[in-house]
Amino acid sequence: MNRFQLLIAAAAAVFTLPAFAESNILIDDPYARTMGGVGASGAVFFTIMNHGDEDDRLIDAKSDAAMKVELHTHKEDGNGVMQMMHVPEGFPVAANSMHPLQRGGDHVMLMGLTQELKEGDSVAVTLVFEKAGEINVVAPLDNARKGPGAMMGHSMTEKTED
Repeated sequence: MNRFQLLIAAAAAVFTLPAFAESNILIDDPYARTMGGVGASGAVFFTIMNHGDEDDRLIDAKSDAAMKVELHTHKEDGNGVMQMMHVPEGFPVAANSMHPLQRGGDHVMLMGLTQELKEGDSVAVTLVFEKAGEINVVAPLDNARKGPGAMMGHSMTEKTED
């Protein structure tokens, strides 16, 4: 890198710093999983860290990777069957705390994938927060990752296994 390129890179870094400084929301360890090719579904997982003194809320998610993107969670019915459901009110993130989006729990659901995703590909997602606004995240596809819960089948109703 020559001196001019270094100067341009340094100036760009300085001008982008205030955008990062304004948000107290950080997204840690994003990754995605899919259950097939085009038209199938998938999910994005990560941990939201709120380093601010005010509560915030994840209220929406957007992505060109799917025809429909929703905030989802799992809830157990009285028979031990897990049901996946849309959470239109979003997920609260208390001040100075974190909120995990993980398999078997809260997550960003991708329905109707617009392209086939392979191991090593990435999914771009825009997270929309009540106070922090929009935060862009790139989640690498990692179908091999182990975690709590599981995404089983293509159904909206799942049975958990211990």
